[in-house]
Amino acid sequence: QVQLVESGGGLVQPGETLRLSCAATGGTFRVNDMGWYRQAPGKQRELVATVSRGDARNYGDAVQGRFVVFRDNAKNTIHLVMNKVKLEDTAVYYCHAQIVNAGVTYARGYWGQGTQVTVSS
Repeated sequence: QVQLVESGGGLVQPGETLRLSCAATGGTFRVNDMGWYRQAPGKQRELVATVSRGDARNYGDAVQGRFVVFRDNAKNTIHLVMNKVKLEDTAVYYCHAQIVNAGVTYARGYWGQGTQVTVSS
């Protein structure tokens, strides 16, 4: 059974850097698009960044120019480097991946369990 396992959340001060990681594990599969989304209390889940298998990257307006997303196809991992974090970056961050399991021809979306990021002085 495929799972997305996230790590790296925590408490950080404004202006600092934090790195999140996510690994797809379990079974035999191919990972297509991967990404990060976040949800702050009382708000809808929003796009942070996505990266295709071919390394095409897309960022949400709120993080453009501050966050960097990259992946390692060989390890089925995605990472998010959060530079110059702001108070408004506080949220639960979720990893997402479109995965094609062995024996099927279509991709299915998977979500990680979420990791809390708190920016506070």
